[in-house]
Amino acid sequence: MGQTVHHYHIFPTAGGFCGIAWNQIGITRFQLPTRSAEATERNLLRRLPVAEPGAPTTEVREAVAAVKRYFDGEETDFSGFRLDLGEQDAFFEQIYAAARRVAWGHTTTYGALAKELGAGPETARDVGQAMAKNPVALIIPCHRVLAAGGKVGGFSAPGGSAAKIRMLELEGVHVGAPEPKQQSLGF
Repeated sequence: MGQTVHHYHIFPTAGGFCGIAWNQIGITRFQLPTRSAEATERNLLRRLPVAEPGAPTTEVREAVAAVKRYFDGEETDFSGFRLDLGEQDAFFEQIYAAARRVAWGHTTTYGALAKELGAGPETARDVGQAMAKNPVALIIPCHRVLAAGGKVGGFSAPGGSAAKIRMLELEGVHVGAPEPKQQSLGF
């Protein structure tokens, strides 16, 4: 059985430089924007060291165009792109499929996603872990999954929860900013 070949492409968007990786089955990785192509490439290759630069396929070119539209603030739907997430826990696959149904401008919570899958609230932590391990952030819109009470929750992408808030604001969703540790006097 041959080794699966992964290719990747780094590209600029209004939000910074993004990276996408794919194989013959589908998109395998997506790197949210950083300020430089080099940083994006380094982050992508840290998670997929065997990938080689390559010319995007037609579907990957369409995904790149969709990502550019997204960071330009245009309503975008990534649910039709083929993914190859490799060996995944069956429950994580269900979580990712449910998260892909959360549309532009909408949010859900870890607990609501668990409930939608017929699991109890104790499974919300599993949903959170699946979101943290999401290899194709944005394409599986983990930024639209919030903690209980509308709190932002964690975000393992560059920029952390501030990046999650910016992405939601692009979609017209306003969530409370994280509480500052010290109140500013506003000078």
